[in-house]
Formats: sequence, structure tokens, C-alpha cells
Amino acid sequence: MKKISRRTVLKAGAITGGAAAIGVPQLLVRSTPAAAATIAPSSIPKYATPLFVLPAMPTTSANKWSIAARPVRQQILPAGYPSTPVFAMGSTTNGKTFHAPCYTVESKVDQLAQITFSNQLMDSSGRYVPSMLPVDQTLHWANPPGGVSGRDSQPTFTSTPGPYTGPMPFVVHMHGSHDFEENDGYPEAWTLPAAKNIPNGYATVGSFYDQFKQEAHDNYGVTWKPGSFIYSYENDQRATALWFHDHSLGVTRLNVPSGLAGMNILRGGSSDLPSGVLPGPAPKPGDSPGTNYYEMPLIFSDHDFNADGSIFWPTQDAQAGPYIPQTDIPPIWTNPGVLGGVSLVNGNSWPFLNVEPRRYRFRLLNTSNFRVMLLKIVSDPTAAVPAQPALPIWVIGSDGGFLPAPVKLDSPTPQLQIIQSERYDIIVDFTGVPVGTKLYLTNESPPAQTDDGTLPNEVMQFRVVPLKSTDTSTPPDQLSLPGFTPVGPETNTRQVSFNMIMSTFAPTEVAKFLCGTVNSNGTGNPLEWFDPITEDPKVNTTEIWEIWNFAAGGHDFHVHLVEFNVLDRRPIAGGATTPPAVYEVGDKDSVFAPGGQITRIKATFDHVSRFVWHCHFLDHEDNGMMRPWHCVP
Repeated sequence: MKKISRRTVLKAGAITGGAAAIGVPQLLVRSTPAAAATIAPSSIPKYATPLFVLPAMPTTSANKWSIAARPVRQQILPAGYPSTPVFAMGSTTNGKTFHAPCYTVESKVDQLAQITFSNQLMDSSGRYVPSMLPVDQTLHWANPPGGVSGRDSQPTFTSTPGPYTGPMPFVVHMHGSHDFEENDGYPEAWTLPAAKNIPNGYATVGSFYDQFKQEAHDNYGVTWKPGSFIYSYENDQRATALWFHDHSLGVTRLNVPSGLAGMNILRGGSSDLPSGVLPGPAPKPGDSPGTNYYEMPLIFSDHDFNADGSIFWPTQDAQAGPYIPQTDIPPIWTNPGVLGGVSLVNGNSWPFLNVEPRRYRFRLLNTSNFRVMLLKIVSDPTAAVPAQPALPIWVIGSDGGFLPAPVKLDSPTPQLQIIQSERYDIIVDFTGVPVGTKLYLTNESPPAQTDDGTLPNEVMQFRVVPLKSTDTSTPPDQLSLPGFTPVGPETNTRQVSFNMIMSTFAPTEVAKFLCGTVNSNGTGNPLEWFDPITEDPKVNTTEIWEIWNFAAGGHDFHVHLVEFNVLDRRPIAGGATTPPAVYEVGDKDSVFAPGGQITRIKATFDHVSRFVWHCHFLDHEDNGMMRPWHCVP
């Protein structure tokens, strides 16, 4: 038997200034990686590729889209390196639109949007394509081989199995959408591709697919075809940036980094600003080639790569075994999460963007599995941190729309912290910056060991080029943002928890992470996915949820359906209460919950439906840290 390795807890400390209310994760670091990527991140040239400005997704008709997931190859690394196989989404009307992350959906407030999503993870002959990353089938997951009776379960093995190599499940969650259960992308409502070689006995859809298929027909008059689903979004919410991604039970941590993610910009209504007030235009369907854009998404991720261009992913947990049947340690799932050494923006490694000396609006989204980012614009990416910003970042919006007022971040601390699934709407003003200047977007998150021991603190480069047209947008310090109404008074307070479950074989190893409730004595009550529902707010009531994090490190709380207000954070053991960060004061749907603290939020629950709440660190939600909840009449 190999000696059990011990993971080290990095005591990263707290962020000073306005972000002190958030803190940073205590990252658990592999003492020795189980395997190493074959391309050292430090050997890959930076700023050799222009930023891919994500175009708008074509429509099939007014407010309707047809989007499929397909396997493609994409040039992620600089020219001269091999292309990378990915799962990409694109319009079924135009094969050239498939990209990871995908083109941006542009939708409108209070106008019904219908999207047909199709699982076309097949080759040209109609045969299924397995996951590009190793699937740990010992977890509680979609489990198609279990058939109808064993789907959406944790299968039993008498010996350690290899990775699952069958057809991949697919279901899409519109993160931040105010929707109903049949349109929400419930983790057990997945479908396999309609491939011609699905093995006999496999379940082809998840446990809730047929129920939601019927509800979609009854409520919206749509008919789902095999291998697909049609979601109807009423868009009765504030203008904001939503995002959509695969949410299949137990494999979200693989399907999202494989490329199945994109952004949905919701515009219009009283919660938006008139055209021309903010920098623009953003990409729109039918734009002419060469159009200059002054608003664009910046979607962040991080990967490692093999010599053939494929994404490197651990094929074995850092604990070198034994696994099944001797222990409860998953053989492939990696604790605490997969961190890549190469920063990607819009699907390219360390890109550059030519910017004019004028204002730009960037819609930020972090899709990394586990990476927490502390963003800043600097003149020297190698400077000691915290570095002095070269330009301020003006935060004007977060997950659920505009903030009450613009927030200026222009000192070494606080930086803009963005965790997995968070969105921030920012303005960067390059006015007055001399042509030829090079600036850098950097990540000052505390060091986290990657396979070659490096930290990808550099994210992308800005190159200032001559002005092409006059900037008529309003300077951020003069902006008056649309009205913001905080969530009203609560009628109930509910306690939920994040829990870290240690292995019974190796006490230093994490076997899984679980959500749960809080016992009357102030200890955690961990619950499995399949345990009876404990969160059941009544429709049209407002509740405070206290998120007690009993785990050693921070977690990323997300609840479907609602936008909430962050109230405060307070130590479980007692001590000073800290308010939300200056950029957390608007509507949120994801929030960082530091270890050993109670993070309090308040939300109104107004749709009778079944949803989920979970940690949005993808490796955590896929190994137990997710629970169903039900808004009841």
C-alpha cells in the first residue's frame, strides 16, 4: 500500500479594504500531482492571439434560437500549437457558429424567448462521442448505464472501475433566470444524444425529463423531440447578463470545461439604460465584418494541455489508493478542485485586445471549475502584489443587474473578486492613455499550486491603438443607474450548511462535500442529494437564508430561481459581523461563503416549482454538494 499523502491547507488570510467582507478560499493543495500536463504553462507564449470577440448567436425567428452541443476542434493555444478537441455549442442553422464558449444570446426583458437545445454530441456518422475528460462513475451521477431503474444514482462496484466511456448526458441551466422547473435545467432532466449506437439497456433521459417535457407542452405548447428540449424564458426580470451551461448530475465539472457554456445578455425595460449612455455597440446578429465593438463579454476559464493540444485532466485522485472496494475515496474525482495553469479568455490562451483611448464596457463571467480571481488592470504584470492599478475598474452591475451606484476600484486593495459563476458589469476608461501603451488584466488571487507549480496571474493584455471615432458615452463617475429596490422584509429565517465529509479510511482525505441543515446545537447536519427536501419556502414569501459553512475552505453558494441581497458575514464561533463588499450590494445569485462563517442572504420565492441550491465550485457540486428545494403553494 502506498503511503497516504497529506494535503496542505494554505492559510491565505483575508483581503483588506472593501473586499475584507468576502475573504479568500483556504485552498487545499495537492502535495504531489497524480499526473502532469505535458505542456508547461510557462512555455506557452502570451499575448500572441487576438481576443475572440464573441458574436451574437443567430436566431431562427423572432426571439427563438436553435442551439446544439457538438464535438469540434478549436484553436485555443497560439498558432503553431495543435488545435484542441472541445464540446461546443452553436446555431443549428450555421455550422460555423460552434465555439467554446458559445456565441452570445441577445434577448429582451418581458419578451418570451424560446431556445431549443439539442444534444448532438455525435460524430458525422451519428455515433455518440464520449466525454473528452475522464468521467468518475463512482459518484452519484446521471448514470445512464443504470437503465431507467438505476439512472441518477450512485452505482455499486465490486472493484475500481475505469472512466465511463459511453454517451454523455446534457441539460442546460440558464443561470440567473427567473423561470419555472420545466425550463430550469434540473440536473436529473438530462437527455443523451439521439445516436444510433446507444447501448441496450441505457437510460436515454433523466428521471425528470418526461415530467418536464409534459409540463413544457402543457404550459407553452412546445414538443420536445428525442435528444433535445425547448426552454421558454419569460424574461420578467431586470436587464442583466445571464449565462447558460450544462448542469447534468455528476458531470457538470467535465461538460463545462469541455466548452458547454455561454452568455445571455438580457436588455431593455425600466431596469436598463437608454442606448448610447454606456459604451457600445455590442455584437448583434447580422453585423458587418470589421464592426468596432466597445461592449463585449470576457469569459474566463483555466486549463492545462497535453502535447497533442487536448485538455489535460487528472485521471486519478491525488490520494493514490486503494479505492473501491477497500475505501470510500473516489478514484478520479479530484479534491478540492481542478486548477489550470493557462488562463483563457473567450476560448483563447492569454489573448490581447486592441483598445482605443475611450471607454469600454466588459461583461465578466468566471467559468473556471475552482479558480477564484482578484482582478486588476496594471502596467507591469510581474509587479509584486498587491500592485498599484494603472486604471480603475468601475463596477456598475453584478449577477442580477445594475448596482445602486457605480463603484470605483482604484487602489491596491480591494480588487474585484469574481468566483465561479459570478458576473460583473464593468467600465474601463482608456481615455488619455497614450497610443502604444500596453496594460494587463491580472489575477492577484493567492497562489495555488498547479501541475508545474506556476500561478496564472496574467489574464490578458490591452494594446492602446489610435481613436477611430468619438466616444459619446457617459463617464462612469457621472452615471445615474436605474433604480434598485432591495428585497423586502422577511417572514422566516432558514439555516442551511456546507459540510466536508472526510474519508473513513484516510482521515486527511475528503470523500465528498455535502449540503445540509444546521442542528439545534449549532453543528452541521449533512444531507445527501436523495434525502427528503428540507428547504420548502411558501410562494410569495421572503426568507433570510443563513449559509453555515462548516468546511475548512470557502464555498460558492448559488440558489436557482431567485436573485438575493447579501446581508452580511459573521463567524460561526462568534465575532465581528462584516458587511457585503462594495460591489456585492446589488442583486446576486452567487456569493462566496467563507469557511467557518455564516453568510446571510435574503430573497423572495415566487414560483411554485422544484429547483436546486448548491456550491458552484463545479468539482464540489458534482460530489454531493447540491440539494433540491421546492417552492410550495
